[in-house]
Amino acid sequence: MSLKKKLEENLKTLDEELGISKSFDVVNREILIADKKACLLFIDGFAKDDIMLYIMKILQNLEAKEFRRHIVEKLMNEKIPYLEVEASKDMEQIKFMVLSGALSILIDGEEEAIILDVRTYPARGPKEPDLERVTRGSRDGLTETIVFNTALIRRRVRDPKLRFEMTKVGRRSQTDVVVGYIEDIANPKLIEDIKNKLDEIDTDSLEMAKKSLEEFILGRNWNPLPQARYTERADVAAAHLFEGHIIIMVDTTPSVMILPVTIFHFTQHAEDYYQNPAVGTYMRWVRLIAMFLSFILPPLWLVVVYNKGILPDWLKFIGPKEMGKIPLFLQFLTLEMGIDILRIASIHTPNALTTSLGIIGGLILSEFAVKVGWIIPETVLYMAIASIGMFATPSIEFSMAIRIFRLILLLCTGIFKTVGFFIGVLFLLIVLFRTKSFGGVSYLWPLIPFNRRGFSTVFFRKPIPEIRYRPDFLKTKDRDCSPPKDTTPQ
Repeated sequence: MSLKKKLEENLKTLDEELGISKSFDVVNREILIADKKACLLFIDGFAKDDIMLYIMKILQNLEAKEFRRHIVEKLMNEKIPYLEVEASKDMEQIKFMVLSGALSILIDGEEEAIILDVRTYPARGPKEPDLERVTRGSRDGLTETIVFNTALIRRRVRDPKLRFEMTKVGRRSQTDVVVGYIEDIANPKLIEDIKNKLDEIDTDSLEMAKKSLEEFILGRNWNPLPQARYTERADVAAAHLFEGHIIIMVDTTPSVMILPVTIFHFTQHAEDYYQNPAVGTYMRWVRLIAMFLSFILPPLWLVVVYNKGILPDWLKFIGPKEMGKIPLFLQFLTLEMGIDILRIASIHTPNALTTSLGIIGGLILSEFAVKVGWIIPETVLYMAIASIGMFATPSIEFSMAIRIFRLILLLCTGIFKTVGFFIGVLFLLIVLFRTKSFGGVSYLWPLIPFNRRGFSTVFFRKPIPEIRYRPDFLKTKDRDCSPPKDTTPQ
């Protein structure tokens, strides 16, 4: 639908669509521009007041003799000293830009509107994200404003081939979604696949922003293993762009989605690379051991208790001296539920009371549960180790997946004893083998298919100068991440 020449007709149409006369925050400021009726249409709270006053002062001081023809063109080229300005005849574009926070100037007798991007969104500062703290490194993190996030990444990636392509998702929400990649590195097929997935999304809105978008892109499934990595750190996002990954940003969310990824992307942390390679390798191994113990320790202890005769003499101390009033695997399930309730309660508790809640839940309740006889000290010990291992996992999504599989393994072991334990482990292995990342990438790369160079990079924090090639599974256009050697004769 195009604009009409009569201002009244345009305002009537916009009033029906935007509710100018009903919504207090949709502002229609009527003025005279060169003796012609005009209006400034914008959303209160988005427009910058000082710029609005400056623009109005210029427009109201124009003389009619200067504007007999081509008013819009002359205003844009000669009178409005603003960078982000364009003309549009499309009513849909005008509505979208106004709702996005831009200023639209409509003039009686003109079939074009002037659109100025004067918006400013309520935003917090780019402080360090709580989930990805480091002892060294930058302290700035992504925010809820997509333009700030692209600026934080461009500050680190000054490559002229860096591309940020924006699209809108959601018929009603019209959410801004940005696909970021380095054009001469990233796999063109993956880029095209992601764009096609975004174009195919048919929904009213992205209620939960990036998480809703992930489910549209990766499909509907009940697999708890995460297939997209999230980060709130601009340096982590930049590092993945240089590797050849593709990032997806959703407006109003302070994190980016990284695709495609494998299981080992959820075991690494920025802290590894802000430390010496030897220290980083040690930290990575400790983290992997903690994650493995988080999954296997409670059910493995149950198997040992059920088959205590298989233990050598020097391990005979393992196992309960006396049983509680409820079965051991039910004690673990009770503790699992207790930890989840405590975690959920701490999220909904003000920061000033979180420490008190942790002391009450973690110490007092468990101590009284042992004294009453509901649980025994060993189950508390092993569940505490498993919980610490879960919190040592860098990705919250992956730690929750570990918890789900631990619960399944506990149930299988508690009900079917030793056979159930091996059934549970087999079930996990089947899920891991069947899981594919975006683009059909093997979730277990570089183990399956085995890649020696990738394997050594995953399990060892190599010195940066030694990492010459980008990950093979990304099938990048430029595999060599080191600068070309100068072969010019001296």
